[in-house]
Amino acid sequence: MNVKPPSDENPLLVEIADGRATVTLNRPAMHNRLDGTDLAALGDALAEIDDNPEVRVVVLTGNGRSFCSGYDLGTLAKGASGAAPVSDRFSFGTLVDRVETMRAPTIAALNGGVYGGGTDLALACDFRIGVAQTRIMMPAGQIGLHYYASGIRRYVTRMTPGAAKRLFLLGETLHAEEMLRIGYLDEIVPDLEALHTRVDMIAGLIANAPSAEVIQGMKRAINRIADANMDPAEADAASTASRRSPIVAAAVAARLAKRKK
Repeated sequence: MNVKPPSDENPLLVEIADGRATVTLNRPAMHNRLDGTDLAALGDALAEIDDNPEVRVVVLTGNGRSFCSGYDLGTLAKGASGAAPVSDRFSFGTLVDRVETMRAPTIAALNGGVYGGGTDLALACDFRIGVAQTRIMMPAGQIGLHYYASGIRRYVTRMTPGAAKRLFLLGETLHAEEMLRIGYLDEIVPDLEALHTRVDMIAGLIANAPSAEVIQGMKRAINRIADANMDPAEADAASTASRRSPIVAAAVAARLAKRKK
């Protein structure tokens, strides 16, 4: 993949190294909101990352004070008027669904505010780590927009119906501690330096696991259980295959050797 150097002119920055892909939204002056062109660029980048067998973990973050402020309201208004229909390939829901189903585990490194569709973009990731200044707000109900089905499903299955109603129906702004309490955040860290340190640690644990295939298989099974869509036969077959793997034998032997010391 061709990686563009950091620049305010590049709305999307991609870096791949040591089994990790880092994707940075780079429109800080606009709180990293996404228009149709940005959705296309991000969708294409994620497709390339997903097709790269060397990538074991994906980190999604933003530059500036916000992680992402969601879909550009100006573009949304044009679509509502019929002036600029958006292709299904690049719809916000299609993009976020792609994030959720990516082969490798994903980490949302929340560097600041998370608004509108950006809340769903982060929710589609497997882990969400936020700085203490993180805020969340979903204005859909307050602007008369009925959210797409897969997004509502993520809110309900990853948190609770009550939390989803609070965000969608009331449009409240919640601070980091409350985001942690309702299950939106997995962890809070004090600042950006701590965010980078913690995300590096989590990404390293995933990237350095002995079997990427097992990690990815368990991610897929957990997501399917959460959505009441699990295939037990598929999960059992993956479990049986992993038990017979020489990787497991070597890892178990190494742990037993440590116990004897």
